[in-house]
Amino acid sequence: MLVTGRSDDKEAFNGGRFTRCQAQSRLFALGAATGMLLLAACAQAAGERLEVGPNKELKTLSAASMVAKDGDLIEVEAGDYVADVATWKQNEIVIRARNGRVRLVASGAAAEAKAIWVVRGGKLTVEGFDFVGAKVKDKNGAGIRLEKGRLSVVDCGFFDNENGILTGGDAESTLEIQNSEFGNNGHGDGQSHNLYVGAIAMLKVTGSYFHHARVGHLLKSRAAQNLIYYNRLTDETGGRASYELEFPAGGLAYVVGNIIQQSSSTENPHIISFGVEGYRHPENRLYLVNNTLVDLRPKGGIFLRVKPGADVFAMNNLLLGSGSLDKAGPGEYKNNFNVDFDEFVRVLREDYRLRPSSALIGKAMAVNVAGGIGLTPLAEYQHPRSIRRLQGGARNPGAIQQ
Repeated sequence: MLVTGRSDDKEAFNGGRFTRCQAQSRLFALGAATGMLLLAACAQAAGERLEVGPNKELKTLSAASMVAKDGDLIEVEAGDYVADVATWKQNEIVIRARNGRVRLVASGAAAEAKAIWVVRGGKLTVEGFDFVGAKVKDKNGAGIRLEKGRLSVVDCGFFDNENGILTGGDAESTLEIQNSEFGNNGHGDGQSHNLYVGAIAMLKVTGSYFHHARVGHLLKSRAAQNLIYYNRLTDETGGRASYELEFPAGGLAYVVGNIIQQSSSTENPHIISFGVEGYRHPENRLYLVNNTLVDLRPKGGIFLRVKPGADVFAMNNLLLGSGSLDKAGPGEYKNNFNVDFDEFVRVLREDYRLRPSSALIGKAMAVNVAGGIGLTPLAEYQHPRSIRRLQGGARNPGAIQQ
C-alpha cells in the first residue's frame, strides 16, 4: 500500500477514532478483558492516514480509492484535480481537504459513466471539496452518485453538474448535508436537479445554499424522512428552477427555518410540492414552521401544492406574495402572515430580516415537538452556507430572527 504517514502511533484522537496507543493505555485503566476488547475495536477502526497531492506518493483521488481501507483518513492537498474520478466502497472513511479547497473538475471523465464520485459502501464523510462539471451520455451525470451507504457532506460545493448529488433508492441509505452549496446544476431538460434524492431512509440538510438550478428543482427528495433546517433555497435573478422544494412521494418532511424564494423568471408557479406522484411511505406528513416563502413571479405563484391524503401542519411562516398556504387543502394552519416588501430590510438583496419597526417582531407562537423531532427553530441560516445559533429559540415568524 502507498501510504505517507500513519495515524496508528502519531495522531491524537481524530474524527471519533482512537489510536492504537490510546487503546493500549486504556487496557491498563479498564482491566485486561475490557481493554482487550477496546484494543481490538480501535485497531479495526483507526485505519491509516493517506495523503494525496502533487508532491505525495498518492497523486490522485482515484489512486487513493484503490488502496484505501475501512477506517482510513484521507487528506488531500488543496488545488484542482482534473478528470480525477473515483468509486468508493469502503466503510468509516473520512476524505478531507487540507490547506484550502479541493476542486474536482470532471473535464469529461466519470466513474462508471455516472459521476465524479460513485459511493457504494458504508459510511463516508467528505469535507472541503468542490465537484464541478459532471456530464455523461445519459444526461444524468452527478458530482456524487450515492448508490448505497451513509454519506455525510460538509462544507462542499456542487457546480455546473447535471445533478449536484444524485442518490439511488436503497431503503437503508442516508444522506446528510451541512454548510454546502449547490448552484447551476441540471442538464436543462427538467429531469435533473441541484439535489436529487431517491427513496432512501433519511435526508438531512442544514445551513446550505441552493440556487439557480437549470430548469430542474433546487431540492427534490423521495426519502422516507426529510429534515430540512436553516437553509437558503433562492432561485434569484435569472433563475429558471422548477420547484424550489419537492417531496414527490410524500414521507415525513420537517421544513423549519428556511428562506425559500421563487424567481421572477421561473416557468413553474409552484414553490413547494408534496406527494404529487402519490404516497409511497407509511407516514405522510409535512411540517412547515418558521419559513420565509417569497414569490417573485409577476403572474403570481402557488406557495404550496399537496396531493390529498397527507397531514399538513404550517405555523409561523412569512409569505411574501398574494397566495396562502391553506389553499393546498386540509391541514392545521396557524400564525402565518402575508407581508409586502416593506416588511423586510432589503428584499432585492435577499435580506429577509424583519425591519426593527415591524409589528410582527415577537409574534411567533410556541410550537411543539412532532414525532420526536423538535419544530422550534434553534438556529437561523447565515449567508454564505452556515448557521447561527439562537438564544432561546425563534421569537419572530419567518426564518431570520436577528
